[in-house]
Amino acid sequence: MANGFVRRFLPVLDWLPRYRSADAPGDLIAGAVVAVMLVPQGMAYAMLAGLPPQIGLYASIVPLILYGAFGSSRTLSVAPVAIVSLMVASTLGGLAEAGTPAYVAGALVLAGLSGVILIAMGVARMGVLTAFLSHSVISGFTSAAALVIGLSQLKHLLGIDIPRSSLFVDVAAAAIPRLAETNFATAVIGLGAVGLLLLMRKPLAQMLSHLGVAQSVIAPVTKTGPLVVVILGTLAVWLFGLDRAAGVGIVGVIPGGLPPLGLPAFDPDMMVELAPAALLIAIVGFLESVSVAKALASKRRQKIDANQELVALGMANLGAAFSSGYPVTGGFSRSVVNFTAGANTPLAAIVTALLIGATVLLLTPLFHFLPRAVLAAVIMVAVASLIDIRTFRHAWAYNKADAVALAATFLAVLAAGIEPGIIFGIALSLALFLWRTSRPHFAVVGRVGKTEHFRNIKRHEVHTCPHVLAIRVDESLYFANASYLEDHLLKEVADNERIEHVVLICSAVNFIDASALETLETVITELRDAGVTLHFAEVKGPVTDRLARTNFLEHLKPGTIYLSTHEAMVALGCV
Repeated sequence: MANGFVRRFLPVLDWLPRYRSADAPGDLIAGAVVAVMLVPQGMAYAMLAGLPPQIGLYASIVPLILYGAFGSSRTLSVAPVAIVSLMVASTLGGLAEAGTPAYVAGALVLAGLSGVILIAMGVARMGVLTAFLSHSVISGFTSAAALVIGLSQLKHLLGIDIPRSSLFVDVAAAAIPRLAETNFATAVIGLGAVGLLLLMRKPLAQMLSHLGVAQSVIAPVTKTGPLVVVILGTLAVWLFGLDRAAGVGIVGVIPGGLPPLGLPAFDPDMMVELAPAALLIAIVGFLESVSVAKALASKRRQKIDANQELVALGMANLGAAFSSGYPVTGGFSRSVVNFTAGANTPLAAIVTALLIGATVLLLTPLFHFLPRAVLAAVIMVAVASLIDIRTFRHAWAYNKADAVALAATFLAVLAAGIEPGIIFGIALSLALFLWRTSRPHFAVVGRVGKTEHFRNIKRHEVHTCPHVLAIRVDESLYFANASYLEDHLLKEVADNERIEHVVLICSAVNFIDASALETLETVITELRDAGVTLHFAEVKGPVTDRLARTNFLEHLKPGTIYLSTHEAMVALGCV
């Protein structure tokens, strides 16, 4: 039993001893392909976070190894991502100047705090709590964040000076007057990189598909776009001296060598100040990660343990804090590439980490002339897919309350920033849930023909009983809807003087809280005073068990609880 617990907590002890040589080619190829993709991506996301480019590479080494040891997903690729990078920039922007030692120290604190929070949630088995962040809120947040990210990269893409801000309106207001100051050479490189990246997505994939190339080859090839534009952009600047002759911004000197390992200096005051942001970063990062992991695992009939994922992501973030990185999580595009390139086990992620380590150890001088405009192009194209219009259309057609939550979160993030926008979206989503469940649907039902089935009198041709009101409540009963239930039942009885019995059908009731129970007792008394007896039908076992622990069943008499609506109608003389 202890051995099973250790293997569940440290999955590497489960898959590594049983590793098959047949899995090695896929793992090695996938690890190499993702490394090719992650080098420019890591530097680009570090730049988005306001950090030196090498920090993005540092955050792509130790975290990947730790996730490979602790993660339950076989194909998830953990490293910097755009959304978390923007949240880091938004959080630290008011704390220190981007790129300064204080700013970098803040990023380490965020990684450490996020790691501790995620591990604590995993140990407490709180993975289910993240479900309270609805898909509508996440969609609104990511769509708005994608616009903020894209706009924030205009300064690098066009070579203009725009003050850093996480507010869309502020960045737009500062950018528009400065468009005339665009650096021509920078814009050509940046927009050319955007065009080439877009070309290497669907158009190239379609062309290769028409040529009969296997899908397992197409996906990795089309994802090498970032490396291609990095190479071309770097060569162009180096060959023509565009950094000196045309003022093209470049990455410059990147310190070589592996990331320094050690305990970061945690300032208690800074930790208290950054704790709320670290919590949001942890939750948002986990949601993005676990959704990707589950989607990929389902394709191979594998399982994902949400609580173990919390622990694994927590360890990865602690690893980032102790290796000069910043907060990380599972990335969608990288993980899909890892999956389609043939990754079979977490060894693929470890291969990626080793190759990134070799890059920072030996190849950083090659990135000296890398144009910042190219990294901006990588970011903009990567986040473009996060703008999710389809979900809003679907929500509007199906449930306008969800559409309102999505739109409100979207606007709140644009107007107020990342953290306030998410908090507002969560609060609005919960408020809409309370409002929706506080007005449950009631259906007066009648018998369908001579069957034992009872359906809504407004939807079906049914037979009703004059002296019995059979009414179904389609919601669990709790404090928010208890008074509404009382008002509705009393109104139905007041509108029909022939009613002698009310049968409350509880087939959709999964829970009755203490407030609703008190209200039901009040309704029983009020109906009894009016000469009407209240009965219950189709009450679920767990609900009945709870009612049996109180004196409610005694209070209900002469009413009773019937097994089915048919049984109630027979007992009350309606059949």
